[in-house]
Amino acid sequence: MIQTRGITKSFGSLQVLKGIDLEIGKSEIVAIVGPSGAGKTTLLQIIGTLDSPDRGELIINGTKTGHLKDKELAAFRNQNIGFVFQFHQLLPEFTALENVMIPALIGRMKPPSAERKAKDILNFLKLSDRMTHKPAELSGGEKQRVAVARALINEPAVVLADEPSGSLDTKNKEELHALFFELRDQMKQTFVIVTHDEQLAKHTDRIIHIKDGLVKE
Repeated sequence: MIQTRGITKSFGSLQVLKGIDLEIGKSEIVAIVGPSGAGKTTLLQIIGTLDSPDRGELIINGTKTGHLKDKELAAFRNQNIGFVFQFHQLLPEFTALENVMIPALIGRMKPPSAERKAKDILNFLKLSDRMTHKPAELSGGEKQRVAVARALINEPAVVLADEPSGSLDTKNKEELHALFFELRDQMKQTFVIVTHDEQLAKHTDRIIHIKDGLVKE
């Protein structure tokens, strides 16, 4: 599903990634762990095609992303990759339903279809009574579930999560972690999760340790 070959990345004179080789299988839930500054988020951004490596190759679902032009890459990202961030990054002026619909509309799904699909996902995530609420009217756990719904709207092959439970209390954290496994079992997505949360990491299928810009098995 995901392959990285010899991925390197520097920022000025600081080399953050020093040759990352990874293979992550379909429907696998993988945790990327390591100390702050090890390159975890940089690697996740490269896997998400939000940033490009200095050298090396990224292959997602058989597509060599480095060969895509900017518009092709944006379209590929929209249809194949979902993102969940630590602070959810919902647009405050839109309702939960509208936030979830946005990636589908960007992908040129017709509005009635996007609305119907967003409602189905929000119902599945037990947010049917919160669809018309704006982010300021939602709890932290609800905001993060809306963010998960947004990540799923285009049925991506891969969901990338950067410290997804870092801003949640214990109860909401445990519910979010359980949700990832439920989604994997029902929708067959691959999850790649950057986390400092040891409880989440130890329940994933595999832990990838990053230290000093390299994978440490």
